[in-house]
Amino acid sequence: MEIKDIFKARLEKHWDELKWLYCELYENRMDSFQELVGILETYGLSREEGLRKLDQKREQSPDWYRKNDLVGMMLYVDAFAKDLKGLQKKLPYLKECGVNYLHLMPLLESPKGKSDGGYAVSDFRKVQPSLGTMEDLKKLCGECHRQNISICLDFVMNHTSEDHHWARKARAGEKAYQDRYFFFDDDTIPRIYESTCPQVFPTTAPGNFTWLPDAGKYVMTTFYPYQWDLNYRNPKVFNAMTDNLLNLANQGVDIIRIDAVPYIWKTLGTSCRNLPQVHTIVRMLRMICEIVCPGVLLLGEVVMEPEKVAPYFGTLEKPECHMLYNVTTMATTWHTVATKDVSLLQEQLRIVSGLPTDYLFLNYLRCHDDIGWGLSYPWLQRKGMEENPHKRFLNDYFTGKFPGSDARGELYNDDPASGDARLCGTTASLCGLEAAKERGDAAGTDRAIGLDLMLHAFMLSLSGIPVIYSGDEIGQLNDYSYKEDPDKCADSRYVHRGAFPWRRAALRNRKGTAPERLFHGITRMEEIRRAHPVFVSGAGVSVPDTGNPSVLCLVREAEGERLTAFYNFSPDPQQISLPEEQAGTELLSGKQALAGSLELPPYGAMWILKR
Repeated sequence: MEIKDIFKARLEKHWDELKWLYCELYENRMDSFQELVGILETYGLSREEGLRKLDQKREQSPDWYRKNDLVGMMLYVDAFAKDLKGLQKKLPYLKECGVNYLHLMPLLESPKGKSDGGYAVSDFRKVQPSLGTMEDLKKLCGECHRQNISICLDFVMNHTSEDHHWARKARAGEKAYQDRYFFFDDDTIPRIYESTCPQVFPTTAPGNFTWLPDAGKYVMTTFYPYQWDLNYRNPKVFNAMTDNLLNLANQGVDIIRIDAVPYIWKTLGTSCRNLPQVHTIVRMLRMICEIVCPGVLLLGEVVMEPEKVAPYFGTLEKPECHMLYNVTTMATTWHTVATKDVSLLQEQLRIVSGLPTDYLFLNYLRCHDDIGWGLSYPWLQRKGMEENPHKRFLNDYFTGKFPGSDARGELYNDDPASGDARLCGTTASLCGLEAAKERGDAAGTDRAIGLDLMLHAFMLSLSGIPVIYSGDEIGQLNDYSYKEDPDKCADSRYVHRGAFPWRRAALRNRKGTAPERLFHGITRMEEIRRAHPVFVSGAGVSVPDTGNPSVLCLVREAEGERLTAFYNFSPDPQQISLPEEQAGTELLSGKQALAGSLELPPYGAMWILKR
């Protein structure tokens, strides 16, 4: 078929629903809808041949991203390889890591000192000059496709930088551009918003509005004063941001990570979170991608518990995001490290495994952001643990203040009044490797590496796509040099955003070193995962009780294979009982696991396979 015919068929498939949703949201603005259709046609017909072939290939295999062969890595281009051209030269290392899903942290143009790590975009059509150009990004995507690597990129659609050309025109008094944000002459309406809208950063960026003395107006700024919230009640905003999204897709980006999804629609008198119109917008974006670039996936950043996250998948008939983050499992995993009690993690995994198997989560131990303690506090309360004291315990444990803790992290957004705070740090430092190195403690090093590998084994055995934070594969430690940088010193998240330690990476093949033990331990687990269909996302999963409060059991079943996985969250050996029907080959050691009593070593993991 001709490209025009293919585009027309895809558009006709979604025409009725897309038109209905758009006109419902924008009060029958057919002029704006026709403008949107023109945008779709422009990008659909100009999509390059290589990308069109990739679209068709993925359409023919719609579950291509649900199998057991994807392993992700998240990285900052400047920290890892200086710029996009440097990153292209480092692809052999990423292949060695087993990575075929590469999430590049925000790299579009943003102002120095007011970028929030790249999440305050001043130009959606330009790459940050220090990183390269849009043409460099396009070339990188093309080379990644040739090497079977998919590229994920953030799309910050809730807000722009105050330096964006829309914001500059709005600040100068142009009403048409003020209408693309939330501008108010006085604080009457902002105060009504504030009465129901929670604060995201109450200590570092209190409130949801910022006064602009030069403009004589208030503007909504949910996150930071230099990030102005976009008004999606204005169809010009939706159309223009759709244009920006499709431009990224046509550079070759495979996965679009929609930042701060729950916040993108604001209604007075509500929390301005998770409103129905958000789902309308995401559903329209899903259809738009299926019309223009059906090989492109949508990843939603929704940082909430599974029950509230699930609606962002949509339904089988009307899907929204292809993938979401498994953020609660991540936070609960670190809670389990501190308490050495698996009961909450067990409960959380049972909730996740009870969701439809077509729901796909990205699983991770660490990422670019802090760890927020979004745990199930009603459940913990029944166990005698109150929210604020428990958060203080966790933060004390992971900053090394709690007796016996080797963890080394830093607090973020510490609120002395409430005792609430979030946590920062690399996986290795939170596992105790930094503290052991400081002491020259060989036993402590073994313990930290054991915990680190066990956590990665656990993450790799969850349903979904595992994503490793760059540096974790070689045990990168906290980098405290950010304290000397005036643009970073106020943000402790930079403690785990340090420059990639290439000298440390060079030790990955030196026998017995910590980087070698971690690198080859993790890549071996990735190889095992790729080799066995029991790790596919659609596998049946159950979470039986082991009878041991420190040992978690996860059972997976698919395609004639059963995997029984055990994880010891204790620094002491633990006894477990293996039933006859679960006995088989222990994949991590290659030895046979016989029925009866088994001993899990300190922070040990076992993957027992039975066919």
